Amino acid sequence: MSGGDKLDFEIRPNPAPVSAADRAALLANPGFGRVFTDHMVTVRYADGKGWYDARVEARGPIPMDPASAVLHYAQEIFEGLKAYRTADGGVTMFRPDANAARFAASAQRMAMPTLPPDVFVDSLHKLIEIDREWIPTGEDGSLYLRPFMFASEVFLGVRPANEYLYMVIASPVGAYFTGGVKPVTVWVSPDYTRAAPGGTGAAKCGGNYAASLAAQAEAIEAGCDQVVFLDAVERRFVDELGGMNVFFVYDDDTVVTPPLTGTILPGITRDAVLTLAGAAGHRVEERPVTFADWQADAASGRLREVFACGTAAVITPIGGVRFPDGEFLIGGGEPGRVTMALRQQLVDIQRGKATDPRGWVHRVL
Repeated sequence: MSGGDKLDFEIRPNPAPVSAADRAALLANPGFGRVFTDHMVTVRYADGKGWYDARVEARGPIPMDPASAVLHYAQEIFEGLKAYRTADGGVTMFRPDANAARFAASAQRMAMPTLPPDVFVDSLHKLIEIDREWIPTGEDGSLYLRPFMFASEVFLGVRPANEYLYMVIASPVGAYFTGGVKPVTVWVSPDYTRAAPGGTGAAKCGGNYAASLAAQAEAIEAGCDQVVFLDAVERRFVDELGGMNVFFVYDDDTVVTPPLTGTILPGITRDAVLTLAGAAGHRVEERPVTFADWQADAASGRLREVFACGTAAVITPIGGVRFPDGEFLIGGGEPGRVTMALRQQLVDIQRGKATDPRGWVHRVL
């Protein structure tokens, strides 16, 4: 297939799904990314043939040859988004079209075929429809959807693969950080960087996250929740966290986030926050922020709040910052007014509790 052609999915229901009682027990406290639903989506691609063999089938292991290209050259991309229950018993997603567009952009950067956006969104629909009973009903609960694609061709050689497998799995989740919404402490890495100009920083590929793990381990060792990366060239400018974008709120009501220059992932939550902050009357700026200014502005009181945002954590306040030479607090280490107002507004839109004039909420059921 090519372009925006529709791809028909063969539905193969799991012959031995998890029982309703066992599912209820799992949903009582699913954590994040540890419990999975009964089904998965698979779609194959081959050069000269295009996308084919689209299925919804029982979730299970996938056969893989030890010479599969992804295992050697890391041609792999992924996305993350959520499905929510609504008060009327329906199910929605938040801006899946934006995820589809970013998935295509990541594929292009990694020299992979692009999946048509309508097939991307349809694959999510199909999995949600068959596994809707796995969506938690709790206030912080949702169904985390993980579309991903990897090079499945069996060969050894440094070139783009000729065969790929696209998949979607789903995981019922609760709050990303244990203990609910509370300020986190971040570690500013002195040695590691996440991405360099011309690299893959703007693509959502697994290698970016693998590269962050040593720094994240360093952060945990320092008693922090997350790592913050500085730019790879001057080691002065704030890029992003290990898996989230970062925002700064100043005393003149300005909301600032680092610009998208190719080293930072263009977060969908980031984009929504920029829109909502502007609509709320804040002056919104995308401009570089140095770590030195972060520290100085926090000390002077000019910087009132800092928060991180992403699909998994939504919006999370940052209360403390540590680095090899010391540490400092932001706003006394308490959640900020602007941070929590933006978070509430975004969550209410995602869950259908607030009006959605921008058409961000996508109805599934």
